[in-house]
Amino acid sequence: MSDIVFLIALCALVTYLTRIGGHLVLSRFGAINHRVDAALNAVPVAVLTALVAPSVATQGLAEAVAIPVTALIGLRKSLVVSVSGGMICLLAFRASGF
Repeated sequence: MSDIVFLIALCALVTYLTRIGGHLVLSRFGAINHRVDAALNAVPVAVLTALVAPSVATQGLAEAVAIPVTALIGLRKSLVVSVSGGMICLLAFRASGF
């Protein structure tokens, strides 16, 4: 087994263990508080923002426009639709030369 395949398998295992670990820990509490539920629902958006925000400050106009477009779509649609819309906007701006 090559090192790359081993590394991919190890990353998949660690990802699976962290996901199942969170599920097991939360299942012990039964019903969770609505504030904890709201905080857990905000985690994907917070992580995505932490990943994207530096590119707004360091990259060009295309990224600066795609981020608000993604946020606006995200107000009405699901995360997958909003990220897809943002990616389409980003690709369109980059293809047009911005």
